[in-house]
Amino acid sequence: MTTLKTKRHQIEAAIAGYERALNQARADLSHVNACIAMFDASGAAAPYVDLHRLFKRGEVVGICKDALAREGNLDTRELAHRVMTAKGLDTGDKVLSRSLCLRIVQALRMQEKRGKIAGAGKRKGVRVWRSAP
Repeated sequence: MTTLKTKRHQIEAAIAGYERALNQARADLSHVNACIAMFDASGAAAPYVDLHRLFKRGEVVGICKDALAREGNLDTRELAHRVMTAKGLDTGDKVLSRSLCLRIVQALRMQEKRGKIAGAGKRKGVRVWRSAP
């Protein structure tokens, strides 16, 4: 009986050790998966991506001017959607869309100062743009 009880305690200790090792392995796996998600080069843009590297010089303004010439007055969000579609980016990515909206506003305000794009007011708190006459 003593031998069986000793063996039972040894097996219980082994199982507890295996469970600790399994929990550690699960934690290690979750860390590896998080690293893979951070460094994945599948084309998904991270929220901290540098937008200057995604576009050539003047490309955003060119896409916006083409969209305004074809479709008339568009707001900044609509222009961001057109730019993301033209570049093949994920149009459902809200962080990227918001970053792109800020970049579009900056670029088009400079074009407005030069007289190449005109502002057409605001719609629901968002700037509306039109082609310059």
